[in-house]
Amino acid sequence: MLKEKKCVPCEGGIPPLSTKEVINFMQELKDWTLDNGHLVKHFNFKDFKENMDFVNKIAKISEEEGHHPVLFINYNKLKVELWTHAINGLSENDFILAAKIDSL
Repeated sequence: MLKEKKCVPCEGGIPPLSTKEVINFMQELKDWTLDNGHLVKHFNFKDFKENMDFVNKIAKISEEEGHHPVLFINYNKLKVELWTHAINGLSENDFILAAKIDSL
């Protein structure tokens, strides 16, 4: 299971995941989509505080994993976007972090 794995630092020099690998990993995630080569998920909360509480949980996991998403915050809406900058594409780390976010 992805959520039980640990992100491995990526300094580049490896290819992004293949389409087949991406499709396989997507099956372990809930409600994530692909947008322009990035993993994306949208969340809605009752208010800003609930949103920020969730963002802080994502921040904690991201720091523990050493892999950080891009977060777009708009009052009670949150968009989480993941990709591995060092390879300009998706790596297993993106799917590990997405699975851990799903488990929150």
